[in-house]
Amino acid sequence: MGVVNAIGSWYFKKRAKSVFENIDNYKSIQQDTFKRLIDEAKNCQFGVQYNFENIRTYKKFAETVPFSTYEQLFPYIQKILNGQENILWPSDIQWFAKSSGTTNDISKFIPLSFETLEECHFEAGKDVLSLQVHHKQDSKLFEGKGLLIGGSNSVNPGKTKSSFGDLSAVLMSEMPFWANLIKTPDLSIALLENWDEKVLKMAEATMIENVTSISGIPTWTMVILKKVLELSGKNTIKEVWPNLELYIHGGIDFKPYKNQFLEILGDAKDFSFMETYNASEGFFGIQTGKEPLLTLMPHYGIFYEFVNLETGETHTVENIMTNANYEVVISTQSGLWRYRLGDTIKFASINPPMFEITGRTKSYINAFGEELMIHNAAKAIEKVCTQYHLNLLDYTAAPIFYEGKENVGSHEWIIALTAMPEDKKQFSIDFDLALQSVNSDYQSKRKSNLAMGEPIIHLTNHEVFTKWLTKKNKLGGQHKVPRLCNNRLVMDEIKQYL
Repeated sequence: MGVVNAIGSWYFKKRAKSVFENIDNYKSIQQDTFKRLIDEAKNCQFGVQYNFENIRTYKKFAETVPFSTYEQLFPYIQKILNGQENILWPSDIQWFAKSSGTTNDISKFIPLSFETLEECHFEAGKDVLSLQVHHKQDSKLFEGKGLLIGGSNSVNPGKTKSSFGDLSAVLMSEMPFWANLIKTPDLSIALLENWDEKVLKMAEATMIENVTSISGIPTWTMVILKKVLELSGKNTIKEVWPNLELYIHGGIDFKPYKNQFLEILGDAKDFSFMETYNASEGFFGIQTGKEPLLTLMPHYGIFYEFVNLETGETHTVENIMTNANYEVVISTQSGLWRYRLGDTIKFASINPPMFEITGRTKSYINAFGEELMIHNAAKAIEKVCTQYHLNLLDYTAAPIFYEGKENVGSHEWIIALTAMPEDKKQFSIDFDLALQSVNSDYQSKRKSNLAMGEPIIHLTNHEVFTKWLTKKNKLGGQHKVPRLCNNRLVMDEIKQYL
């Protein structure tokens, strides 16, 4: 394995140069991406309908092609699911990433072309490895294997020649041969549908491997790691995998979970945490340095637009600004044209384009003018958990709409912790104060209980959320508990398990 590590490290260190060159040239790359997307799709049904043949400029594109949601694109996607070709994109679509989203129960079938798999998702995977060996010159990443924690759904054949599954399951099924040599566990375990069986078998299979990296959503990664400790009889993960050097995470805000990882690792010296920003629709950003910011990756065949949430104006990378909250809009090599991703970001830097995820257009609470975004909630929970030396497992929140004599509303929270604070009432008070400290709109609405009363907070363990996820057939993998909702659908369902 020493020879393998030497060759792998040499190749990816050399490759890292091109990663930074692409980032430096992000404006010209985005211009080329736009032209290529339009040209390649001009003869497909969507391209003919919107006259791609005569689109030469972004201005014309923006005037001609409307923004789209999944629901608006679904009539086209339905045709592809039924076996029709050349609808949204000219190449054959053989895979669909099945996603339930994070704020509703509707299954989405996101088309995945060969180009998206190869030039977006797998290219991003190589970039991640390149960045790690670039930053850690003595990396032994390729002396061992990467533990991949993905979807628990099986990859099922569809009605036509196409197939569908969780994005992670699709990627693992189509992974290039060289990647299969450095990953664990075997596909027969990684794609198991039964999550309880999968956790056990994953732990049994990987605890005897030389795991050097881990990739997965924090909530489910912790479940696997705790099972590994339970079966191995060890006290820390570094005792099980002494060469573990990298955790690649994404999907949810990591800050509230970092202390748990540091505790369970045992020895975090020279250990790297690398955040990524990807979804069923594409791979968008990577944490390229030590600072907790994501860098927009311009070379994955995705053309970006950004809608300023304050002004409503739409920008490309040519004229983005710092400190503006943007909704992300994408056009991809799978035919998602001017697709509203639903995520919001804020750029902290323009050259290079570095940003933080601020939330989702549908994942916030603004029932009383409080405009509580998901990054506010994450910061407040991190603050109060640090204050009480507790670790977060999961949470959800929704508004309470009082009727009758009550003239103010409030928020209701279900927060799962690894242990309970001695004084739950004081914890709730401090959490409310933490929310006020990170969001001035929330603070103003809470002042003197004029617009909002104090929140109702239920402290519990992870079992409550696990039961709900099991009931919804969403246990494990990429599935996440909706964080902030403007209605009570999710809250009222989860409360049944308190």
